[in-house]
Amino acid sequence: MKKILLIFSSIFIFQNAFANQPVDWQLGFQKAASESMRDIVAFHDNLLLPIIIAISVFVLFLMLYACVRFRASANPNPSKRTHNVTVEVLWTLIPCLILIVMAVPSFKILYKQDTIPKADLTIKAIGYQWYWGYEYPDENLEFDSYMIEEKDLKANQPRLLAVDNEVVVPVGKVVKVLITANDVLHAWALPSFGVKRDAVPGRINETWFKAEKVGTYYGQCSELCGIKHAFMPIAVKVVSEDEYQEWLSEARVKFAKEEIENDKLKLASK
Repeated sequence: MKKILLIFSSIFIFQNAFANQPVDWQLGFQKAASESMRDIVAFHDNLLLPIIIAISVFVLFLMLYACVRFRASANPNPSKRTHNVTVEVLWTLIPCLILIVMAVPSFKILYKQDTIPKADLTIKAIGYQWYWGYEYPDENLEFDSYMIEEKDLKANQPRLLAVDNEVVVPVGKVVKVLITANDVLHAWALPSFGVKRDAVPGRINETWFKAEKVGTYYGQCSELCGIKHAFMPIAVKVVSEDEYQEWLSEARVKFAKEEIENDKLKLASK
């Protein structure tokens, strides 16, 4: 009985800590953790999906109708009609109207994503082959984030997603993300926040998110960037304001020491 309770409690903890990541046989989106992602999910579920289903059913009906109605046994003398003006006008105008209905709300979502509100925190994400580097310009803090190898994974750390240094942000704050790359094209993507921007060498793209729930959220590089493209995940840990301030204090000491050690190794190698 104790073993069963332990298993269920560990599953509960795992789901709370790592709920926003890909799961086996997943068909839909990851759970939305920001307003932007909720807008995307609503646009997909309430508008795009019904339109797609309706078009698919209609086309299937037409195919079945044509197969039955115009089969050879029922039409020994086939029609020689070449065109129908009314039908041609309809199959041009109706798709245009459908595209307009789809385009208007999608443009609103895109405009909202591109309009960055006043930021409470700014982070710079830099893509490298094959890891991510992060800077907190206002805090004079920078560090690199590498994927943890499978042999080094700890309990509750997801394979190919866990990293050694997570991005940490406070919950309920507007986080502005500056995105660039150092070598080739990369892309910084976090599905739960509805965020995806290309990382282009020599150029800085901007995006933002406002996390609504505490937890750890995972993404991956979404631009083919070389042999280890699949091994540069993104991990963002959303915490309370107090926990964030505590992390900042510890991170300044931790990454300062790592920078000193790296400088010593560079001098020794010379």
